[in-house]
Amino acid sequence: MVYFYGLCGKKMKKNLEKIAREDGRYDPRAIKFVYEALGYTAKKLTTEPAHVTGQKLCQGLKKLALKKWGRLAKLVLNSWNVKTTRDFGEIVYLMIKHKWMSVQPTDSIDDFDNVYDFNTAFKNTSNSKNGG
Repeated sequence: MVYFYGLCGKKMKKNLEKIAREDGRYDPRAIKFVYEALGYTAKKLTTEPAHVTGQKLCQGLKKLALKKWGRLAKLVLNSWNVKTTRDFGEIVYLMIKHKWMSVQPTDSIDDFDNVYDFNTAFKNTSNSKNGG
């Protein structure tokens, strides 16, 4: 899956918080985090910064989550209703729908399915807290 990463300038179609609230599935912070992780991934994990595959984005999301929240990464993501890599894809396609990202014709949301298991990727990250 290939995405174009580009800031849309000061005048955006809809802000990410409004998109999240209208959609209702994910906390607005999850939408903002995925957008932030796209920039992080483009800078840190790709050789061609304007394009990021779905699998590469999922790896970037994992690395950024661990960098930001360490052992609490899974707890934070779960609290935003992000529980699988498919959820990252759902958020990406929500942003595509609102023109915050673009997609290639050969791309599919299914590219985000089972990229990694959250329990394995964020091992022992929420064991010390209840309700994770």
